[in-house]
Amino acid sequence: MHLIIRRLKVQSHLWDEVLQRMENGYVPILKNNPEFVEFYGVIVGDEGVSISVFETQQAAEEANRQALEWAKENLAPLLQAPVEIVAAGEVRIYKRAAE
Repeated sequence: MHLIIRRLKVQSHLWDEVLQRMENGYVPILKNNPEFVEFYGVIVGDEGVSISVFETQQAAEEANRQALEWAKENLAPLLQAPVEIVAAGEVRIYKRAAE
């Protein structure tokens, strides 16, 4: 599996709007990718991260291209800075509570 972590800087009062746009606009794009595994959105003050997990590196890279393009078109007015890629790489350990 491969994941991409992106940083978003948003004024705290705009998070509900950002998350709604992501859930209604970007998440459906992810779900159309047959290699999509998981997506997380985490907020810490005025910053947040999105974590997207895919079965292959190629799927992760394509989704990242789509994410940056989508964010530029749909989130730019709400962001304090462009979306930033923090990390991308292979998942080497993956455990769930039931495992």
